[in-house]
Amino acid sequence: MLAKVNTLGLVGIEGFSVLVEADLNNGLPKFDIVGLPDTAIKESKERIRSAIKNSKYKFPMLKLTVNLAPADIKKEGPIYDLPIAIALLICTAEIECENIKDYTFIGELSLDGEMRKAQGVLPLLISARALGHKKVFIPFENEAEASFIDGIEIYPVKSLQQVVEHLNNVNVLQPLQVSNFKEVQINMTEQNDFCYVKGQASAKRAMEISAAGGHNLMMIGPPGAGKTMLARCMPSILPTMTFDEALEVTKIHSVAGILDSKEGIVWRRPFRSPHHTTTAVTLTGGGNKAKPGEISMAHNGVLFLDELPEYNRKTLETLRQPLEDGVITVARLQNTVEYPAQFMLLTSMNPCPCGNYGSKIKECRCTSTQIHKYLDKLSGPLMDRIDLHVEVDGVSFEDLRETDKLEESSATIRERVNKARDIQLKRFAGTKTNCNAKMTTNQVNTYCALSQESEDLIKDAFERLNLSARAYNRILKVARTIADLDNSENIELSHIAEAIGYRSLDKKYWI
Repeated sequence: MLAKVNTLGLVGIEGFSVLVEADLNNGLPKFDIVGLPDTAIKESKERIRSAIKNSKYKFPMLKLTVNLAPADIKKEGPIYDLPIAIALLICTAEIECENIKDYTFIGELSLDGEMRKAQGVLPLLISARALGHKKVFIPFENEAEASFIDGIEIYPVKSLQQVVEHLNNVNVLQPLQVSNFKEVQINMTEQNDFCYVKGQASAKRAMEISAAGGHNLMMIGPPGAGKTMLARCMPSILPTMTFDEALEVTKIHSVAGILDSKEGIVWRRPFRSPHHTTTAVTLTGGGNKAKPGEISMAHNGVLFLDELPEYNRKTLETLRQPLEDGVITVARLQNTVEYPAQFMLLTSMNPCPCGNYGSKIKECRCTSTQIHKYLDKLSGPLMDRIDLHVEVDGVSFEDLRETDKLEESSATIRERVNKARDIQLKRFAGTKTNCNAKMTTNQVNTYCALSQESEDLIKDAFERLNLSARAYNRILKVARTIADLDNSENIELSHIAEAIGYRSLDKKYWI
């Protein structure tokens, strides 16, 4: 007897349809799975056998052949347990369902027939909807992330028995109710707030501009000045994520296996902070299964690299291409996967080995040779891709003990950031650009027109600071963001002057 059951496979964060074909023939008992299965699928034979028997159903002691079509695409993971088990139960007439073609099955089985949580369910469901699948069974523990997908009937189940009883019309299940993303966002709270950061007005201003336009930012200053604390506060002022942005991020986190099963969706922008000992593969993604790396898990959010010169130089150089393109292509022997990587790069560093070079409070003990050797760990092309460079000096005792003065809260700053982003979303409506930092050359020419006075200023800075063409374009983009924060239609002289000021540190440290 032959049975056919629908399921899905996953390559990167995109799903594809898979047809499970089970054939039952007379002969010596044997169980074969073909169609380029990986080790986890090959081992599923024993899980499926035990799950069927422990669910009180009959396992056929005949020659079994299961094919996963299309046979030319590698199938990975234990999510094929459930569809294979359903196909076998149809062969043995344990399941009698006329409309089995309307159903799709995803899930791993335990030996007692219970369903286990699966990775990558959200991207699978989104792909299932796009591919025309109507009804999907998933593990119960993936219910939270699945609840944000509409346009398709989703049935979270706890066991193989629940699926069989539904298909046989014994205990019919109700499809999952769709959750409201906006209600989740209303209840969100932030742990770090700028109101607790004393002083550092220039750094806060730079971070506001960075958040408003999606610009990369570097903070340079002595140890203990508050660089890391400032960085930890960045998520509290980032613009609110749209539902589409949240789905993109959640797909990546689901595939990576780091999604919070209770929340089900990533509703705040990611903040990833890998240790300086991290490898290039961890940062960009890869491994045997070409998993997403830190830069992809920071998609639509922030990648924070603390103590930047301590990272391996070759590892840092891998950031150059995704910073420009917004995607990372992970090529491995078995497959090639493209992951989104539109992130804001936030970095911090000391200006020298002792950390006090240029400080107004402490004296530097390093020689010029030591300082140059330390700063030379960072390449010019990487520094050129960081839009804002700001000094963060130590905080005075008076500022720390001034309790009467209330610092501006993150909520207040975020309001201005959201208004600036709204301007940009309207400006770039109908294009792939979503913020000023991602403007194309044509868009820069269109939206960054300058007065003659501003032209003269940026020309002087271009020659005096030995700026590259990329740095010139990025100054214009930053100026456009500053103008948006001021709700100004045109880029004024003050906007250009401030944007140039965030590049002047290059002359002090690197030129």
